[in-house]
Amino acid sequence: MPRDLFHHGRRLSCGIVIFAPTRELLLCHVTGQRHWDLPKGGINDGETPRQAAVRETAEEAGLVFAAESLLDLGRFAYTAKKDLHLFATLSEHVDPKRLCCASTFVERGSSRRLPEMDGFGWFALDRVAELCTPRMATVLSTSIDLRAVMDGFLSPPDRLAA
Repeated sequence: MPRDLFHHGRRLSCGIVIFAPTRELLLCHVTGQRHWDLPKGGINDGETPRQAAVRETAEEAGLVFAAESLLDLGRFAYTAKKDLHLFATLSEHVDPKRLCCASTFVERGSSRRLPEMDGFGWFALDRVAELCTPRMATVLSTSIDLRAVMDGFLSPPDRLAA
């Protein structure tokens, strides 16, 4: 089994933390659930974590980012059997109504195919704990300094004095 798919028996999920110039974070509503999530998902054989994050974001939100534009935030323990490899990027403030999820699952009981994500929104960072699962909120608020990452994207580059 390829090294990136399993690491010490743990699966790997890859995703992108997407910031807007409005100092908000893009979250996707998980179909049939109460919580919101990042666009993320499993890595395929032969993919790098960066490639998987780009693919999953395209599938789950319809947004395509250049792999080389992503900031690598690292790999984090996520669940008992899964690690999370996250990247970050800055995006224009896309109208959430323009976003769509192409990846689907079969609903139990009805056999209907439903999109994995059924809604999208831009949210202030302080709403992560309220909207995301406790595990995701812990990663986003404890393992990563989201404000510092966002400030890095939004702060003007230092100018050298002439």
